[in-house]
Amino acid sequence: MTVVLESGARAHTLRVSDVDALLTERVARALAGEADALVDRPEWLTAARLAWPELPRDLVRALREFHRDSGPTGTLLIQGLPVGGDALPPTPARPGSVQREATLAAAVLTLVAGGLGDPAAYRPEKSGAIVQDVVPVPGQEDYQSNAGSVRLSFHTENAFHPHRPDFVLLLCLRADHERVAELRTACIRQALPLLSDASRQALFSEEFVTEPPPSFGMSDGVSTPHAVLYGAAEDPDCCVDFAATKPTTGRAASALLELQDLFDRTAQDIRLVPGDLAIVDNRVTVHGRTPFRPRYDGQDRWLQRTFALTDLRRSRGSRAGDGHVLD
Repeated sequence: MTVVLESGARAHTLRVSDVDALLTERVARALAGEADALVDRPEWLTAARLAWPELPRDLVRALREFHRDSGPTGTLLIQGLPVGGDALPPTPARPGSVQREATLAAAVLTLVAGGLGDPAAYRPEKSGAIVQDVVPVPGQEDYQSNAGSVRLSFHTENAFHPHRPDFVLLLCLRADHERVAELRTACIRQALPLLSDASRQALFSEEFVTEPPPSFGMSDGVSTPHAVLYGAAEDPDCCVDFAATKPTTGRAASALLELQDLFDRTAQDIRLVPGDLAIVDNRVTVHGRTPFRPRYDGQDRWLQRTFALTDLRRSRGSRAGDGHVLD
C-alpha cells in the first residue's frame, strides 16, 4: 500500500507515501517548468487539466471517489504533498496577494483541482487569480475574510454568488508560529438530523439574503432572497455565511441560530501543517478558522487557495471568452 485512506466521524484523510510524494513532485515540476509557465494562462491551465491523471494512482482514485461522494463530513485532507519546504520565499503580507508564477505548490494545487473539475476564480476577488494567497495582512486582523486573523465565521464560499465553487482547496505552505490556527468544517449531513422540524422548514424557505464578503471590494450587491437549504430533502445543499447572511423573518432568525449552534457542535477541527491540502465540498460543508496571532516577520501562516467547478458550462454567461474567471 502506498497510502492509507481513513474515514469515519472525522474528515477523510489520505496520507501520501514518500514514493508518491516524489511522483507528485515530478509531475508538478514538469508542469511548472513549461515555457511561459504562468498559472492564469489558458494554455497552462489546459496543460494542467491534461496532466492531472499522471498523479499517483491512489491519489487520482481518492479524488474521483470524493468527487462522487464527499461523505458525512464533506472534507478530504491530503497529507504529505510537496510544497517547496526550505526553498519557500517569505510569507506575503500585502493585500490581494496572489500566485501568478507556476511554482511547485501552485502546480500541485492546480493539478489536484483538475481531478475535481475545472479551476476557477472570481474577477472582483484578488483580480481573478486562479491561485490566491491566504495570509494575514497588517491592519486587516479583524476582517471576516482570508486576510484576517481573528476567528472566521462558518461560511459557504461566495454564498452570495449564483455560481459558487463546488470545491474549495486550501494547501498549507507554512503553519502559524504557535500552530494554533485550525481550519473548522461542518457538514449539513451531520447537522440535518438534529434540526427541529420548524427550523428545517424555515431553512428550506426563501427567507434569507446574503451580502458579498469584504474580499470582493463591494459595498452593495445583496442577493435576492434565497433558502439556506435546497435540493433533496434527505440530502440538501447548503448556502449560508454567518457573517453575511441575514434572516428576513422571525422564524428564519431562530432557524439560523439553531443551525449555527449545530454546526459548532458537529464541527471538525483540522490543524494544517505544510504539505496538507484540505478540500471542502462547498455544496454541503461550511468552513471557518480559529484565531491566531501573526507576527509579520515573513514566517506567518501561508495557505494557497483555488476553487473548482464540476460543470464549467453552467457559468458560461458569467465568463468572458469561455475562460476560467467569473465576473
